Amino acid sequence: MEMLKLEHQLCFPIYALSRQITSLYRPLLEKLGLTYPQYLVMLLLWETNRISIKEIGERLLLDTGTLTPLLKRLEQKKYLTRKRSAEDERVVHIELTGAGLELKESAVEIPGALFCALDMTEAEIVSLQQKLSGILNTINKHHG
Repeated sequence: MEMLKLEHQLCFPIYALSRQITSLYRPLLEKLGLTYPQYLVMLLLWETNRISIKEIGERLLLDTGTLTPLLKRLEQKKYLTRKRSAEDERVVHIELTGAGLELKESAVEIPGALFCALDMTEAEIVSLQQKLSGILNTINKHHG
C-alpha cells in the first residue's frame, strides 16, 4: 500500500510541473494573443513555414478534433492559411503568413524569460528536456 501514496507517484510531479510551466507561459503568450497550444503550432510553423495538419497532430500529439478549431482561430488572426494539397485533396497544408512570420519577432524573448523563471542552467534544461523526450518516445513507441 506504500506505493499508493501520492509522493510515490511519477505522474503527479509531471502533471503538476506541466501545469505550473504552462502558467508561466500564460502572461508571456497573452501579450501575443496566443494560447499555449497555439504557441506550439506557431513554433512548428516557424521551423518549417509549411506543414500538414497530420504532421502537426503527430508532432504535438493532438487529434484533428483538437487541432481544427485551434487552426481556425490562428487563421482568423491571419497568422496562417489552410490549403488543400493539389496532389491529394485529403491532405491540408498549413502555411505561415507574413503576419505569422512577424509574430516570431515578438516571441523570440519567450524561451529566455521562461529559463530565467526556472532558475536552471542551460545544461540542466537541456538534460531535463532529453530525459523527458526519452520517456515520451518510449511511451509512444510502446503505447502509441
